[in-house]
Amino acid sequence: MRWGIQPVKIIAIKLLMHALSLAVLPLQVLALEAVTFATDWKAQAEQGGFYQAKAQGLYEKAGLDVTIRGGGPGVNIPQLLGAGVIDFGMGSNSFIPLNMVRAGVPAKAVMAAFQKDPQVLIAHKRADISTLADIKGKPVMIADASINAFWVWLRAKYDFSDRQIRKYTFNLAPFLVDQQAIQQGYVTSEPYTISTRGGFEPQVFLLSDFGYPSYAAMVLAQNRLIEDRPELVQAFVNASIEGWRSYVYGDPRPGNKLILAANPDMRQDIIDQAIEQIRQRGMLASPDTAKNGLGAMSAARWQSFFKIMSENGVYPTKLNWQNAFTTDFTNAGAP
Repeated sequence: MRWGIQPVKIIAIKLLMHALSLAVLPLQVLALEAVTFATDWKAQAEQGGFYQAKAQGLYEKAGLDVTIRGGGPGVNIPQLLGAGVIDFGMGSNSFIPLNMVRAGVPAKAVMAAFQKDPQVLIAHKRADISTLADIKGKPVMIADASINAFWVWLRAKYDFSDRQIRKYTFNLAPFLVDQQAIQQGYVTSEPYTISTRGGFEPQVFLLSDFGYPSYAAMVLAQNRLIEDRPELVQAFVNASIEGWRSYVYGDPRPGNKLILAANPDMRQDIIDQAIEQIRQRGMLASPDTAKNGLGAMSAARWQSFFKIMSENGVYPTKLNWQNAFTTDFTNAGAP
């Protein structure tokens, strides 16, 4: 009788072990934390590191099931964060987190992919302009939103005047036909469009190369997540940093494939030149990243930015600027 029972026991044990092994896969799937990340514009190379992290499975390896929600004209990242609609959002510049502090939005910056803000001034090649300071006193086309943004820094550092301001409507035609025209732009966008449409290479002055201290391509996170789920925030930051490292310094094709799928209006040549600008201009690099790794931020730089803006009336001097960011999830040291 014992000999007849033994095989039954063995079979039962094997069946149990098989069932347990099958259970591992569903558990792994369930272990992925679903989060939503909203970008600041339609899919483009300036967001490439995040798409690369998604395409290469870096978020999944970190235990995250990330949905990337594309931005656009009607997308307000701080509003979405404040309402709890998204877990993470993309901050275009250092004004965004400080604006959130002023508005009482419970979120802050947790990493900065771009150590250099892509903002530029663009001029035709002309004898009287060879550096940014030479633009003082000359008419410049800028958008209304820029008057209380980078223009404040230009007034403070180079003594620019509001009398120089001409309205910029994001139409390149006036610049193309007027050799005396000067306008704002992004280093990854307008200069290339000007060269292809106009058939000439303009002068491009990247404000960050002249000391403009704004960060860009930041990750903004809800304070609730930072306080209650710091491990989730850390996982997202780590995977995003590796995505940016791979996208800019490795093979960007996986991320580009997702960008093109998400934005039918995007072209491969536009992506390629933008990546080249990011590489050539060292957009991911700074003294802080050399010491503390990609994505790093420093309190000193945030304070410098806030000091300029508060002294020129953009923010109240008593605003708690330290609440705009945290370095708890970066600054772990250069790899």
